[in-house]
Amino acid sequence: MSQDARSEGVDPGVLRDQLFDLWSKKELQALRSESVSGFSRLREPLAGLLTLLEGCPGIQKGKSTTLGQFVLTEFVRWRRGTSRASLKGLAGEERRRLQLQALGLIKATQPGYMEPLLDIFELETLETSLLLEHISYLQNSCAYKEAALLSVKLQLQKELDMEQMCVPLILLDKLPLAESFVQGQPELQERLVRLLDSWCSPSFRLEELRRQYPRVSLSKHQADQIQPKLLCKHVFRLMEKFNVDPGLCVNSVHKRKLDSLRFLMYKRFREKSMTEENWSDHVQVTVQGSVELQVVLVELLVRFCGLRAAAQWAEFYSVPRDRLPFGVWDAMQSCASMQLEEREESAPLQSWVPPQLHQRRYYQLPLAQHQVHFLQTLEQLQRCSDAILQPGRVVAVDMEWRPSFGTVCAPRLALIQLAVQDCVFLLDLCSPGLRQHHQTVRLVCSLLTDEEILKLGYGMSGDLRSLVTTWPELKEESLEVKGVLDMLHVHQQLQRCWRGSRRGGSRPPEVSEASTEKGLSLMVQQVLGKPLDKSEQLSNWERRPLRTSQLRYAAVDAYCLLDVYLTLSLNPTAFGLPEDLRTIRPSPPTKSVPEKRAKDRRSEPAPSPRADRDALGPAGHLEGGVSAGRKLQEATMAPQELRVVCDNMLQGLGRYLRCLGVDVLMLDNTDDHKVAAELARTEGRIILTSGQPYQTLRSQVAEGRCLTLDCSEKARDQAVHVLKHFHVHLTTSDIFSRCQACNNAEYLKVTREDMTQMMSERGLLQQTAPKQDNWDLQCDTQVTPNRWRPSEGPEFRPRCRWAPPSALDPRTWTIRGEVPVQLETVPPGLLPRIPEYFICTGCGKVFWEGTHFDRVLSQFQDVLHVSNGDPSGLP
Repeated sequence: MSQDARSEGVDPGVLRDQLFDLWSKKELQALRSESVSGFSRLREPLAGLLTLLEGCPGIQKGKSTTLGQFVLTEFVRWRRGTSRASLKGLAGEERRRLQLQALGLIKATQPGYMEPLLDIFELETLETSLLLEHISYLQNSCAYKEAALLSVKLQLQKELDMEQMCVPLILLDKLPLAESFVQGQPELQERLVRLLDSWCSPSFRLEELRRQYPRVSLSKHQADQIQPKLLCKHVFRLMEKFNVDPGLCVNSVHKRKLDSLRFLMYKRFREKSMTEENWSDHVQVTVQGSVELQVVLVELLVRFCGLRAAAQWAEFYSVPRDRLPFGVWDAMQSCASMQLEEREESAPLQSWVPPQLHQRRYYQLPLAQHQVHFLQTLEQLQRCSDAILQPGRVVAVDMEWRPSFGTVCAPRLALIQLAVQDCVFLLDLCSPGLRQHHQTVRLVCSLLTDEEILKLGYGMSGDLRSLVTTWPELKEESLEVKGVLDMLHVHQQLQRCWRGSRRGGSRPPEVSEASTEKGLSLMVQQVLGKPLDKSEQLSNWERRPLRTSQLRYAAVDAYCLLDVYLTLSLNPTAFGLPEDLRTIRPSPPTKSVPEKRAKDRRSEPAPSPRADRDALGPAGHLEGGVSAGRKLQEATMAPQELRVVCDNMLQGLGRYLRCLGVDVLMLDNTDDHKVAAELARTEGRIILTSGQPYQTLRSQVAEGRCLTLDCSEKARDQAVHVLKHFHVHLTTSDIFSRCQACNNAEYLKVTREDMTQMMSERGLLQQTAPKQDNWDLQCDTQVTPNRWRPSEGPEFRPRCRWAPPSALDPRTWTIRGEVPVQLETVPPGLLPRIPEYFICTGCGKVFWEGTHFDRVLSQFQDVLHVSNGDPSGLP
C-alpha cells in the first residue's frame, strides 16, 4: 500500500461500525479479514485501536468473547508483521497520552483487555504513582479482581496495602487470587496467613469486617465460606505452601488441637476403638503446653467418664483451681495420692504371646519373638540389608507414622517394617543413628528400585508420600520404583470376583455380611479366615520404648502380606485371579460416551468410578486410576460412592442427586467453568456438564471424568440418566441421607422435647414462625398427632452418619461449639405433630420427615431397589 493511500486513512469510528455489523451477523471470517485490512488503513494504528476499543460494547449475555477482545487479538496478530504499531518514534507527550488512554480502558467491564494493552502500550514504564492511582480507582469501582491482577502484572504488591487488596478477594471467595497477589513475596505471604488465622479467633465477627468493607457485597454462599472450620483448613494449607512458622498461627493451631482432642474423646469413650495407652499418649501430645486445652480436657472428662478421671488429669497438669469444673477440686482432695504416671524408659512387661481369646479372634504372627528384629544400629541394619537384598526375594513392606492429631507438620516415618519368609525387620527411624544416615536411605532406595526383588504392600501411595516427607532428597532424585505389587489392586480384583459370585463365579472364603472390617484387615479375613487386630493402628509410633503389643502389631501388619500372597499364588484360579498376580494393574479410566453415541451402546455398562483411588505409577508417582481386572458387566455402586461436581447450568440436577444421597458439589452462578475441572482434579470428582463447556472441560481432566447431559431434559430425567449411567444402586435408605443445603452426610437426631426446650430458651415459641422454604423434608399438615407419615409407607431410615448426643452443646445450642442450630426455620405449630427432628451437623439446618419423602420415592420408583422383607431397601 502506498504512502498516499495510508495518509488518506480510514476513520476509526466507521471501521468500528463495520466490524460491529459483521460481529452481530457472526460472519467471523469476513470480520477477521476486515479487521486486518482496517488496521492497515488506520493513519495512526495505536490511536485508532484505542478509539475502536472505547466504542466497543462490554460483556454481553450469552457471549464468552466481546468484540473488543476479538479486535485486540487480531491487532496483536497483525502488529507482528509491521513496525507501524509501536511506541518507538513517538514524542514523549504523545506516548504518555496513549498510555494513559490505554490504562483507562482496563476496567471490570472489559476483562480481556489487560494483557494485550500492557504489552502493546508498555504500561509498566508509566510512573508508579499513576499506576497506583488506577489500581485505587479499580478498587473504588469494586473491580477487586482486576485491581489484583493488574498489580501482579506490574509487580506493585509491595507498594499496596495487602489487607486492602486481599480482604475483598477473600470475602468474595477468590482466595486463589489473593494467593497469587502474595506469590514470591515472603513478607506478604506471612501477613496473609496471619490475617486468615486472626479470623479463626473466637472473638472474630464477620459483621464487623463487613462494616469495614461496606462496598463488598456478599452472597449467602460467600458469607458461608467465612467460618473457622474452612478458614483453618486454608491456614494450614498456606502454612505448608508458603513455609510459614506454625507458631505465628496460634488460633488455627489451637482450633485443630481442640478438634483433635474432641475426636480422641469420641474414639475412646463413644466408639471405644482406642486403647487406654494410645489415647493417653495422643492426649498428652495434644494438650502439652496449653493451659486452655488442659482445661478443656478436664471438662470433657467430666462429661464422658466422671469426676475421678477428670481429677487425675487436673492434678497431673496442675490445672488452676479457678478453672476447674464444679466438683473436680473436691474429687482431687478426696484422693490424696491420685496422679497419672508417665511411662518409664523401659519396655513394659507384656507377654509376646497374646491371650487365647485374641488368638481365636484374630490372625496371628507365625513367628517367635526372636525372629522379629528391632533395628537401632548400623550393624543391625547391615544384617538386614544382607538378608533382604537378594535376587528373587519376596519382601513385604509397611510403614508407620504418628497419626496427625493436632499436629501441623506432615507425618514423618517412625518405623519401616520389612518382612521375609523367616523373619521381620523393624527399622527404628526415631533412632538418631538410623533416621538420617545415608546407609538407611541407601537400603530403602536399593530395595524399592531392585526389579529382581518383589515388594508387597497395601496402598503403597500413602507410604511413599510419607517416605518423601521424611527424606525430601528422594523427590529430587526422581526415584523409580520397580518390582512392586500393590495388594490393594489384588484386593479390588478379589472384591469384584466376590460380587461376581452372585452369578455363579468363584469367591473368597465366606465373610459375614455384618463384618465391619475394611482394607487390609478385610482382605486377610477373606483369604486367611481371620481379620487383623487394629487396636494399635493409631498408636503414637514416635514414642519410645514401643510396647510389646505395638511391636507385635507392626510385625503382623507386614508379615500378613506374605501369607496372603502365598495363599493366593498357590491356587489363584480358585479366587478368580490370573496365574501371575504381578500382572494385576489398575486399569486406565474408560472414556465416557456422549449422549448421541451412547444410544447405540445401551447394552454396554458404563465404567464405575467407585474404585478410583491413588495408584502407584511406573516411576513411583501418584496417579488417578481405577482398579484393574476384567470388565464387570453388572457392577453397581452406592450413591454415596459417586462423587460429582455439577456445572452451574445443572444446579437442578445437583439438587436432585444430593437428595438421592450422591456427594455433589455445585458451582455458583458466578463461577467459571474451569472451577469444575479444578475440583475434579483435586477431589477426584466426576464433572457433570452440558453443551459447549463439555469439550473444554473434558480436555482438562482424565478420560472418563466428564459426562455431558442433555440440557433440554428435566432435572429429574437427568438424575435418572446419571444413576443408570454409573449403575447406582438406589435404595430408600439413600433418600435424604445427605443435607440438601451443604452436602454434609451427618445428622444429629433430636427429640421433640429437646427441640421444644431449645426453641423456648431462644424465645421462638411466642413468635410468628417465618415461612418454611426447606423443600427436602417438609411436614404434611394433615398428619395426625405423634405421626409424621402414614404407617403403610417405607420407614425413613437414612444411610448416613449419626452424630453422638454430645455433639450438641446445651449451653449455646451449637453443634460441637461451632455451628448454630437454625431453630428459626422450625414453625412452632409443628412441635405437637412431629416427634423427631434431624439437625445437619455441617450447617445446623433442621429437617423433619413429611410427605415429601413419599413424593421423592414415587418420582424415582423406576430406579429404586427395594429388597423383599426389607422396606428400607438395605441389601
